[in-house]
Amino acid sequence: MNTNLPVTPEDIRTAAARIASDVRRTPLLRVPGRALGLEVAEVWLKLEQLQLGGSFKARGMFNRMLAQPLLPESGVVVASGGNAAIAVACAARARGVPCEVYVPEVSSPAKRAVLAALGARVHVRGAAYPEALAACLARQAETGALLMHAYDQVEVVAGAGTIGLEIEEEAGTPDRVLVSVGGGGLIAGIAAWFEGRAAVHALEPVLAPTLHAAREAGAPVDVPVGGVAADSLGARRVGSICWAISQRHVADAHLLDDAAIRRAQLRLWRDWRLAVEPAAALGLAALWEGVVRPAPHERLAVVLCGANVDPASLVGD
Repeated sequence: MNTNLPVTPEDIRTAAARIASDVRRTPLLRVPGRALGLEVAEVWLKLEQLQLGGSFKARGMFNRMLAQPLLPESGVVVASGGNAAIAVACAARARGVPCEVYVPEVSSPAKRAVLAALGARVHVRGAAYPEALAACLARQAETGALLMHAYDQVEVVAGAGTIGLEIEEEAGTPDRVLVSVGGGGLIAGIAAWFEGRAAVHALEPVLAPTLHAAREAGAPVDVPVGGVAADSLGARRVGSICWAISQRHVADAHLLDDAAIRRAQLRLWRDWRLAVEPAAALGLAALWEGVVRPAPHERLAVVLCGANVDPASLVGD
């Protein structure tokens, strides 16, 4: 299908070949719906929390970096709530180049500790992601480092789309795919891969509704950001690539409150021993709370997008 969209299935196939030796092909856990307390045929859990760096972000960051024939001596620079920065730091260490990251105050201590261990130079700037991004852009203009955007670059989105490719190669085409959304790089890549062959659903916190708000307004708009998943889903505005792709290939956008997200996160640990951060729990939260109501015959894919969480936080409230 010629979609005339920023990212195509061919871009995603190219990304998959490019990053194959650097990132992990994560497991796809296929379980009967009843095992999760759901009246559906099957749920496929894509375990991206086991990805290099603890989140799906490694796919896009390696693709972005490996797509460059030469990297500047100043290395790479990125602004992120944490997961994209960790992925960039992993890729920079693998390529042997310097890495600077700008994180907002909302970023978790656990993620900052990982960044320091990876050898990244960490700067804390501003209360939320937009302030960190502004500082990052100023630094990039000063040093000439390669800018690594957390979610709004073609290579980054294409790398995320390799998740959809892997799901389909292993299990076929699901009826629906449930994806957490912050800036939208993950859902843009997955939606670009499936091109409407599966119904892709966007899941967002009530306190960080970037895509939901854009769909209501008819264009990307700034939104207030807060809540339990703000360090991962803390973009103030959905990315332009996501917006273009989502208008054609995202079936619906749903909101979940913090309590529902937290219940799902704790349940995933208690019942399945899957340690994930709040952002990764939105898909199961949407199903367990009845926000998404699939038909009994459906096969659902749910992306567990990250695990950069303090294990002590999983003991319950």
